[in-house]
Amino acid sequence: MSDTTHPHDHDHDHVEAHDHGEARDRGHDHDHDHDHDHDHSTGIWGWVNTVFHLHGHSDQRAALASDQAFAQNEEGIRTVWLALAALVVTSVLQLFIVFASGSVALFADTVHNIGDALNSIPLLIAFYLARRVATRRYTYGYARAEDVAGIFIVLSIAISAAIVFWESFQKLLNPQPLQSLGWVAAAAVIGFLGNEAVALLQIRKGREIGSAALVADGLHARTDGLTSLAVLVAALGSWLGYPIVDPIIGLLIGVAILFITKDAIVTMWYRLMDAIEPEYLADAERVVAEQGGVKQLRRLRMRWMGHRIYADLCIAVDPALSTAESHHIAEHLRHDLFHAVPYLAEAVVHVDPWSLEPQGHHELTYHHDPVPQPVGD
Repeated sequence: MSDTTHPHDHDHDHVEAHDHGEARDRGHDHDHDHDHDHDHSTGIWGWVNTVFHLHGHSDQRAALASDQAFAQNEEGIRTVWLALAALVVTSVLQLFIVFASGSVALFADTVHNIGDALNSIPLLIAFYLARRVATRRYTYGYARAEDVAGIFIVLSIAISAAIVFWESFQKLLNPQPLQSLGWVAAAAVIGFLGNEAVALLQIRKGREIGSAALVADGLHARTDGLTSLAVLVAALGSWLGYPIVDPIIGLLIGVAILFITKDAIVTMWYRLMDAIEPEYLADAERVVAEQGGVKQLRRLRMRWMGHRIYADLCIAVDPALSTAESHHIAEHLRHDLFHAVPYLAEAVVHVDPWSLEPQGHHELTYHHDPVPQPVGD
């Protein structure tokens, strides 16, 4: 085909917003970079108001409510609140046992569990932040806050493992008999059941909505449940006359928590380094291969932001096509991608005229940005 028919009239056609993943940016007819004229409080209340967006924007909320990403974000918020409620109930029940038994050791363990429950607050704040629309400073929005919260959660899991190892070594060197075995066992059962219930809830929902941070928070709850299980086994060992069971089980639980820590670190590392699961990449490649009019896939990049996937592609089409025809191919491609790739929030498609030497259409920018090449392993 000759380039003289259509001399680069579609050389850099970008197809952008799509209703499936970007409805949040529409229907919001005033600048949301906080230039609107109602008051914003200052100080602590102002910060809370800003983060949780307590002031009303009915038009914004209506637009957001129709967005799948917003709906999934709401599910994440509900899950964290349910988890916090379950952990509060667990801690209250343990406090009743503390007051009934008068055990200082149980009181310290209960305070530790309450502190662990508060670790979910950064994730809760991140979910609330993610509901905010993009601004002129944060042009991609606030979805990354969820991944930042995941870092704190992973650190909390690692600290839990360190505490378990430290306490186990101390007990191994200076064994101390457990007191009030019945109360200790009761508190341990409550702690294990409460934390494991939270872990199952958060891990299941996190995988359902694609939130690595929520899964990590569930893994953190599981580490607390394992710690309570270790206390239960230690109480049983002391009742049978084998107090040495306590530090040994503690060390084994510490090893188990290390494996959980490793899984959480790997998951968050992938998210922060913009890694993508191979199956999602394969889904996108399959859609491109089946799309009529696409002669070549020159670039495909995908990454997570929070619990949504963002993709950008460069495809080559027949140079004889008009701009409108090229746009039509790209728009159909984007539509099929939204239906084929789970969690996809945005897909930007760059269209090039096809040729044997792609750099021939990038004379001006080639020395700034290497020409996209065919995707390979």
